[in-house]
Amino acid sequence: MTRREFLHATATAAAGLCLPVSRAGAQPAPAPGARPQPHIPRWRGFNLSGFLPHSRSWAIQESDYAWMAEWGFNFARLPVWYWMWSDPKTDWLKINEDAFQPIDAAIELGRKYHIYVNLCLHRIPGYCVNGREQEPHQLFDSPPNEYKKALDAAVRHWTYVARRYRDVPSNRLSFDLFNEPPFMQDQARYVDIARTLIAAIREVSPDRLIVADGADIGQTPVMGLVDQGIVQSTRGYLPKMVSHYTAGWVPANEFESTAKPTWPMVDKHGVTWDKEKLRAELITKWQPLVERGVPVHVGEWGAFNQTPHAACLAWMSDLLALWKEAGWGWAMWNLRGTFGPVDSGRADVAYEDFRGHKLDRRMLELLRAN
Repeated sequence: MTRREFLHATATAAAGLCLPVSRAGAQPAPAPGARPQPHIPRWRGFNLSGFLPHSRSWAIQESDYAWMAEWGFNFARLPVWYWMWSDPKTDWLKINEDAFQPIDAAIELGRKYHIYVNLCLHRIPGYCVNGREQEPHQLFDSPPNEYKKALDAAVRHWTYVARRYRDVPSNRLSFDLFNEPPFMQDQARYVDIARTLIAAIREVSPDRLIVADGADIGQTPVMGLVDQGIVQSTRGYLPKMVSHYTAGWVPANEFESTAKPTWPMVDKHGVTWDKEKLRAELITKWQPLVERGVPVHVGEWGAFNQTPHAACLAWMSDLLALWKEAGWGWAMWNLRGTFGPVDSGRADVAYEDFRGHKLDRRMLELLRAN
């Protein structure tokens, strides 16, 4: 039996994880051989994006955790690139262990401030939602031999991460396999990738809580992973015409309109986007998972700083109300930066001076209330 065959065979072998849950509800009995569904609290917090190459000006600080705790939040998602500790241009299987020290410190700050930490390989060997062509071999849309090289590298990196943090309990740390899988007609390859990575992690850290992002850049539930006993992570970026107005990194065909955002808003096809449209796209679509007892968490959401503040807050208010009604937690992108409540650089906000930073108090209080 090859290592990969072993990982597939052990994908459902370990026991389930139970964490305190904020919302009770009956769940169907798991199918024979399926791993029990985990229970999670309604985590609310932020992505701390300071480990990403384009976010170094927002390097993670202890104050990020202190503020979150002070304001009543309890969750930090840490997106990282494997390029932090490996060089794909030379040997992407070689891991520089010293490069993990800042991540170690960020996880420890979670313990200190009682902030739950979710570690996400935002760039994994073979894939990143931005610039995937920079990878030596591709996880998606690639022939079998190339796919195998990418998947083997991804397994190696997650195995190392799982081993490094296996003594940090799951009630403090979870793993998000990778960020926002691509748009896809068939989820079979994504399911194969996810199952293989889940098995690799559980071989080293059997009780680790694991998160898998939805397909189609986080927008579509993945029924092929229902039996894995994991959390599935959705997104809160629709409509893109509101959340990413003028954002140059978003492909033009993803914008429903290029007009200046309002809320509600009619797109270029005459479709009205309002709270009920959001419910249909972001809540109802995920009900088949919910009905199977799979926990759902919103791993990213927010609006770029070019969206008018009034439209941004009105849109946010509808999203937050829907997630609160559904019992779903969320992690805003980001705390400090162009989407968040601190140092966002919006031209139409009356900022509050806050310990040397610019605080969008109206946005913060909306978040705290939901």
